[in-house]
Amino acid sequence: MEARLVGPGPFRATRLWNETIELFRGGMPLRKHRCHFKSYERCFTASEAVDWLHRLLRHNQNFSPEVTRTQTVQLLKKFLKNHVIEDIKGRWGKEDFEDNSHLYRFPPFSPLKPYPKQSQFRKEIIKFPNWDGIEKDTFQEDIPMKPIMLNSEMWFKRHSIAIGEVPTCRLVHRRQLTEANIEEIWKSMTLSHLQKILGLDSLEDVLDTKLVNPKHIIQNVYHINKQGVVILEDKSKELPHWVLSAMKCLANWPRYPDLKQPTYLGFERDVFRTIADYYVHMKEPLLTFQFFDVFVSVLGLLQKETLAIEALQVCCLLLPPENRRKVQLLMTMMARISTNKDLPPLCDTVGTRALMVQTFSHSILCSKDEVDLDELLAAKLVSFLMDNYQEILNIPCALKAAIEGHVAHLRRVQQIKYPGADSDAAVPAPTFCHQISTDEFEYQRTNGCQEPLASLLEEIAKDAEMSIKEKKKKLKRFQKSYPDVYKERFPTPESEAVLFPEKSKRKPMLLMWAFKKPFQPFQRTRSFRM
Repeated sequence: MEARLVGPGPFRATRLWNETIELFRGGMPLRKHRCHFKSYERCFTASEAVDWLHRLLRHNQNFSPEVTRTQTVQLLKKFLKNHVIEDIKGRWGKEDFEDNSHLYRFPPFSPLKPYPKQSQFRKEIIKFPNWDGIEKDTFQEDIPMKPIMLNSEMWFKRHSIAIGEVPTCRLVHRRQLTEANIEEIWKSMTLSHLQKILGLDSLEDVLDTKLVNPKHIIQNVYHINKQGVVILEDKSKELPHWVLSAMKCLANWPRYPDLKQPTYLGFERDVFRTIADYYVHMKEPLLTFQFFDVFVSVLGLLQKETLAIEALQVCCLLLPPENRRKVQLLMTMMARISTNKDLPPLCDTVGTRALMVQTFSHSILCSKDEVDLDELLAAKLVSFLMDNYQEILNIPCALKAAIEGHVAHLRRVQQIKYPGADSDAAVPAPTFCHQISTDEFEYQRTNGCQEPLASLLEEIAKDAEMSIKEKKKKLKRFQKSYPDVYKERFPTPESEAVLFPEKSKRKPMLLMWAFKKPFQPFQRTRSFRM
């Protein structure tokens, strides 16, 4: 049974759990074992299970090649607790699995976990705000809403192009964007971009969008130093000075300029232990509990490195600024320690890189509720972060440019107004749409359009100052644009002819020379002279 890549989407942790169980049950070799002078069919020892599952996880593209044997034992403990396996006497439910020669077997029923029927988050559509669609509560003051009644003058001005005339107009700037409007634009466009990268129809199953704070996004983008690290406005949320000093010491080993105290054998291990103790005892991981599912969902894109980096860039923008700053400093330290050949080994049994992943994975990513694969998922994410932390913790330039361009466009948008029209008074456009009945729609369609057009046609017909030629020209264009309205006003040619009374035609005077014979040229007569 070949391993399948579990892509991004809702309940990815549950899907990975079921996938791992299916691979383990379908591939784990079973054979006959003897224990206490008794034979047991189709079972395996604890050490055999650790060997086989460890090899499976290291070569599975859903996990990291850096999965340790200890992490494999922890996973088998969860298997025993959830009755994925049981001992040869049928006992399960406790995490007392150890890497030894005890015998275990598979239970006869399927231990797969069901998927939740309903999302843990309330369904909410990501709104893409524009100037004509900004929610009412985003303004600092309530805007009175009244229906726009269009009279004949308004219709004449709006439909002047159709009848061949454009009245004088002026440009009026729209209402200025408020800070709340700009924050809503940043939030909506950022979440829409993330949803597009993940290829999901909705973010509702991986992220509660109501918990996303747009102020955090804006601060993470603009309040940064030359190295791209977030600058905190509240200095009380900074890392303690002694922790920051210890991190700088190991990150720049052995060229740390502020190191004044004498070093001793094992000094670097004590410094590392001090840093690890601080992060391990944090109440919440740096990527926060609320963003656990969305970061796990991004893990399904790691085979497409560029896409995964772009998704993690956006996800890290959602973090509180103090968390993003701690992640930036911690990942920088971890990456430098892992590649520093001058730094003495920090552990005798584990390599430096593996030690970094094991020590800080749980401090970076974990779930508030117990998730069976959270340790393996966190290790895979941290490994990817260490390899690409400089790109991931940078600001996504394309997204920033798109949002800034959209905001700039809304600020310079103008609208056309006609002088003297009743729309000169500031009447805002409706901020939302609501459903109406069929009868109401038919009434609005008939009375809301036909009556103003009929009044406009009547004004054209009764305009005494307009020349007959111009009037005929406008009536002809009106008839072409609105034939139904025109036919109702002028049902017959006779009714139209009333507008243009015929003038009495005077006969031209007859000229006397018209009755004369046409001029005949002179003809020479014959001469009678001899």
